[in-house]
Amino acid sequence: MANTPQAKKRIRRNDRRAEINGNRISRIRTFVKKVESAIEGGDKTVALAALTEMQPELARGVARGVLHKNTASRKLSRLSKRVASIA
Repeated sequence: MANTPQAKKRIRRNDRRAEINGNRISRIRTFVKKVESAIEGGDKTVALAALTEMQPELARGVARGVLHKNTASRKLSRLSKRVASIA
């Protein structure tokens, strides 16, 4: 267990940051699931709308440091490809 005041403060700070970052990742996952469910539904306009809502969320996750840039880019690319393939 931590003995120094700095280490105790660091533990408190890490707990707060972990909670905030977990909420951010959860929010991003929710937006991704909205796009995936719209793709499953087969409605291209709904899927495109969900995709455009998801893009800034992914970018925000990258800016805040909870997602790697390439991970966000890969997710966006794969989902865009799936939306485009809806007849």
